[in-house]
This record gives sequence, structure tokens and C-alpha cells, in this order.
Amino acid sequence: MAVGDYYLPYTSTPFEGPEKLLEIWFAPSPAHVPDAHAPKNGRIGLRNVPKQVWEDMLDIVKCKVLSVIEGEETDAYLLSESSLFVFPHRIILKTCGTTLNLLGLPRILEIAHKFASLPSVYRCFYSRKSFMFPERQLGPHREWKDEVSFLDAIFPNGAAYTVGKVNGDHWLLYLTTPGQSGANGETAPSSPISFSSSPLHSENGEENETNHTLQNIEIDTPFTQDYTIEILMSNLSHKARESFFLAPPVQDTPSESPSVIGRTLSSTIGISDLFPPHLTTLDAYAFDPCGYSSNALLKWGDGIEDGCGGEGYYTIHVTPEEGWSYASFECNVPLSTSPSSSAKDIPDLHTLIRRVVDIFQPGRLSLTLFISNANNNNAEEDEDETAVEAAQRTFKSALTAQRSVSCSSGGSVTGDGSEQKDHMLYKRTDKINYQFGGYNLAFASFEFR
Repeated sequence: MAVGDYYLPYTSTPFEGPEKLLEIWFAPSPAHVPDAHAPKNGRIGLRNVPKQVWEDMLDIVKCKVLSVIEGEETDAYLLSESSLFVFPHRIILKTCGTTLNLLGLPRILEIAHKFASLPSVYRCFYSRKSFMFPERQLGPHREWKDEVSFLDAIFPNGAAYTVGKVNGDHWLLYLTTPGQSGANGETAPSSPISFSSSPLHSENGEENETNHTLQNIEIDTPFTQDYTIEILMSNLSHKARESFFLAPPVQDTPSESPSVIGRTLSSTIGISDLFPPHLTTLDAYAFDPCGYSSNALLKWGDGIEDGCGGEGYYTIHVTPEEGWSYASFECNVPLSTSPSSSAKDIPDLHTLIRRVVDIFQPGRLSLTLFISNANNNNAEEDEDETAVEAAQRTFKSALTAQRSVSCSSGGSVTGDGSEQKDHMLYKRTDKINYQFGGYNLAFASFEFR
């Protein structure tokens, strides 16, 4: 195993860990793609696009495919800079560094039309955390206003928002709402039109609580549920970072592949146990000299209160260098805010947050939960508490409460002989809830006490 306790080399060139996240829905659900009732080898819609076609598109973005796992409903591509997820009816492209994420969008639209008979867009989302090194970005990614202008030139019904402190960590979001041109509200990409898209942002303050309702956006409920939790972490602890540096190879000893090292590392530090292993197909990669990425496809259903199930994903990307350390976690499996009853269950939101934060031990982090209105209105309600309100309560309890964490090694031994692992306590610095057309957002940021 080529990872472990070793010195942390210094890299002189900063790397931009925070990702650009582009998600395009071409139909409300897999059932709405043209070939839904005529699968080819069990695949429909965008999943019939040849791998080489996606690779050619990624050349425009300036990244490469490292590996792919094919599930029953999803194809998960691990990239040289983050991930690509392909579903029958939508695509998620998440890239970091100085990749040109948005420049891939016109080609994606062409691919969907040519290979899947999907000529229009149902919804489009583009989001990212504020960059650490914005001056290093290229093309439309140099400034948020340039990214918005690029998207406005393609979509006639987009809107842009700044969520969080403009002079601190914040989250940027561009989204379109379904138009009126098609039976399902799809929108044909077009030239730009004039509309007001003034960003909304929070005011400064140690703890800022804001609720925004966007009254002028058409309310629409997606045909399939949509739930995405992101945990974006920076200033990782030295102890957490050191696992993600490769030790120098031993002379005359065959080196392990990056995928084998990545999977071993995933098991060693607990990533493999974020979700029950028997429900998880994990693909991981350890970069030389440092860095880590993984995609996982998840079978879910057990432990979810509404009894639904399916195939979801999570993805993790780590930039461990001191000075710009960063880790991201993203998952689309709906998580309950009620405690899980068994270790064999999908974890509840509270448990998952603690597991992720215990691995990476960030000095600062932000959490976003993006959830469709149907989920928000029908989720666990406690005296009319909505799903985003329940999520905000869970964010705070998971990160600010005192607790003891048992571990098998690496901790201090207590008087009763059990071992305890160091854990971190945070203070909340921002809390914001938004209501968009068809979606609700919970955003919160925390800092180490």
C-alpha cells in the first residue's frame, strides 16, 4: 500500500479544488425519453450514447475519463478532474481545476439531440462554490457574470443567484425553469433574451438567517424526485490530509495501480463505510503525488420512510495540499432526518454528515440541500417543519453538539478502556433557506470553533 504516514510534499502551483457543477435534464424522468419502451441492451436515452462521444466532449472541457462503472440506471465516469454521471434523461458534469465546464454545454446539447432524440432541455442547473483562485480560471469561468452571460446566450428562461456572504464563502447558482413550448414544459435552447436576474445574497453577520421566496418564478414539480446534498470542505486538518499523499515507490517493487490504491485508501479511512458496503459499488483513484477521487453507485430503499427506492450515487474529490486543501462530498440518495434503526440501513442525514466530517476534519465547510418541492412538502414534518427546516436543524446538531466518537485505532484511551477519536466542534456562520420554482434550498456554513 503506497499511502499512509508520510511527509506532505509542497506543491508550488495552487490547484482549484472547488468544482463547477453542470446538470442538464432533457426530460422530467426516464419514462419520458423517446425510447423508454424500446431499450437497447437494457439501456435507454442518453445511456445509449457511445463512450467515445462523451470522451470527445470532455476534450473540449479539458479532462479525461479514468474509469467507468455501469449500473442499472446510471453510468458513473471518474474523470481526471472530478466526475460525469449519465442517466437516461439527464447528465451531471462536475469538474475542478481550470477545466472549461461550460464550453462542453453546446456539444452536450448536440449529443442529446443526435444520439437520444432529445432536442430540448427540461431544466438546467449550474452551480459552484466561490473559487479560491479566480484569477487562474479561463474562458467564461473568470467571473460569475461571464458564466451567467454564457448561459443566458443559450437559455431564454434562466436566473442567477448568489447564496451566502459575498465577501466570504458563498454558493453560486444558475437555473432554468420549464418553458411553455412543449407538453412537458421543455425549453429549446435559443439566443439570449432580456430579463432581470439580480443576484440575491445574504447580509454579513456571525450567524445570518435568511428566507427568500421567489414569487415571479413559475412553480413546477418535477416528475421524479430530486434530492442532492453537498458538503464542501476546506482547511482540512494535517491528519486528514496526510492520507492523500502517495509515498515514493519502493525500488524493485511492483507498484499498485491508482485504482487499487484508491480503493484501499477508501477502506482504510472509512469512505467505504459511509454507506452499507453491500449496497455500494465503489470506484476510486489515488493521484500521484497527491489527490483522490471516487464515485459510488448505491442501491437504496431500505430505511427510507416513503418506501421508494432506486439507484443513487455519491462522489468525493480531495485536494490535500496545505494552503488550498479542499474536499467535496455529493450524494443524491434521499436521507431521513430521523435516526436510522440499523447499521445495515442507509444512514440518516445526521449520521452521514458526522461520518464525512470526521474523515476530512475541515476548518470550514458549507452544506447545501437542494430538494424538489414534492419532497419538501411531503417529507418528515414535525409541527409543520418542512424538509429544509429539518435539514437545517440536522446540520446544526451534527456539527455543534458535543459527542464521543469510538474508534479502533488512532485515538486516546479513556478510563474504561475504550478509545476515543478526536472530533471537531463548529459554530454556524450562515443559515439561508430559498424557495425556487419547483425546488427548495437549505444552505449553511460552519467554522471550527
